[in-house]
Amino acid sequence: MRAIPHDLAHVQEEWHATYRQLAARQRTALRRRLIRLSSQALFHPYWQGHATTARAALFAARRGGRS
Repeated sequence: MRAIPHDLAHVQEEWHATYRQLAARQRTALRRRLIRLSSQALFHPYWQGHATTARAALFAARRGGRS
């Protein structure tokens, strides 16, 4: 298994910190930040060529649920 790149690990750490903040107080800015961080993590080049459940679900939804 390859090591996770530093920038991807940083995005994941920020995602968890933002999620904890959002759990404590609901704010639109935090929800938007969480969405942005989620897309950065999901579409990071590290995942290219790797089949993940999240990517499979995303692309299945784009195909209208067809596998």
